Amino acid sequence: MTTTRTVDRSAPYAFTSESVTEGHPDKVCDYIADSILDAYLQRDPNSRVACEVLCKEENVVIAGEITSSAEVDHEAVARQAIREIGYTDPSMSFNAEGVRISQFISRQSQEIAQGVDFDRNMEHEQGAGDQGIMFGYATDETPELMPLPILLAHRLASGLAEDRRNGSHAWLRPDGKTQVSVLYEDNKPVAVTDVIVSPQHSEVVSRESIVSYVVESLAPRILGNWFTSKIRFHVNPTGSFVLGGPSADAGVTGRKIIVDTYGGAGRHGGGAFSGKDPSKVDRSGAYFCRYIARELVKRRLAHRAEIQISYAIGEAHPLSVKVDTFGTGDAAEAAEFVRNLDFRPAAIIERFKLLRPIYRQTTNYGHFGKPGLPWEE
Repeated sequence: MTTTRTVDRSAPYAFTSESVTEGHPDKVCDYIADSILDAYLQRDPNSRVACEVLCKEENVVIAGEITSSAEVDHEAVARQAIREIGYTDPSMSFNAEGVRISQFISRQSQEIAQGVDFDRNMEHEQGAGDQGIMFGYATDETPELMPLPILLAHRLASGLAEDRRNGSHAWLRPDGKTQVSVLYEDNKPVAVTDVIVSPQHSEVVSRESIVSYVVESLAPRILGNWFTSKIRFHVNPTGSFVLGGPSADAGVTGRKIIVDTYGGAGRHGGGAFSGKDPSKVDRSGAYFCRYIARELVKRRLAHRAEIQISYAIGEAHPLSVKVDTFGTGDAAEAAEFVRNLDFRPAAIIERFKLLRPIYRQTTNYGHFGKPGLPWEE
């Protein structure tokens, strides 16, 4: 069943989205989880992985359910992931060589497997790995078909990481957060009003130098035509950000679901992505919904589009499909396009070739709007 609705939002408004760098404690956990997932899929594409990670000071906890014919050294994968992020300073409690790793892993429940495995499923199809609702969203306000606030916030966060890695600003450290507010008129972005950039930094750099770097170097380069002298900048608003990452804060997988998707501009079903193989429709279903929303906008059936689907565990076909064009296009034709698509988990997995080790590249700076991802093609 498909439904549509119309939203009138003609009055000017500001919309804000945030992003974080790969060194943020929650993203450290997401990256470890997706690294473990990729390691299994590389050796056994049929692996079933549900991996959760917690990081705090010198502790890394890996927990979850994994069923696979492959053997993976979780500890080695975790240390390599931490090393790649940039936590290698032995003077910090959280560093790749010094962390203590605890593991609590069991096999996937047989009751779940009998609903997911096509040869054991009562309908002889691959059923959804869990119940739930998933959303996908797209808008033509940017070439990437992403909302402008989250797109710019991601770019600023990625710029911090790039400048740290290339050595141009050696005082930068792995943790960091960004936030961008955009003014909309007639539902179109017209200006960036406020930018927050909070980079973790060494003790030797002055606050004045950090502000100068953000306002005079990072922001003009990243924001491009959206950069103006009218933007209000807020750089490390507390005054300093020396203590960061899991050495100072706790991180857990799945706590940055809005950062991972549309920055709040599109709705979210609540399920996280990282550490889950594609039999979990929280991940594969959300990817497919994004693909559909992109197609509706690319085909000019809408300027903005949102898709919602819902599943029952063990069942292949969705319980409901909802199409929303926000009154910006041909709602009936959009609904007809969606009605002819195959939402079965096995079909989604086959369409995007999701049994490949591709997930580490999704972990940071959004799962959508980036080139090279099959649901963005």
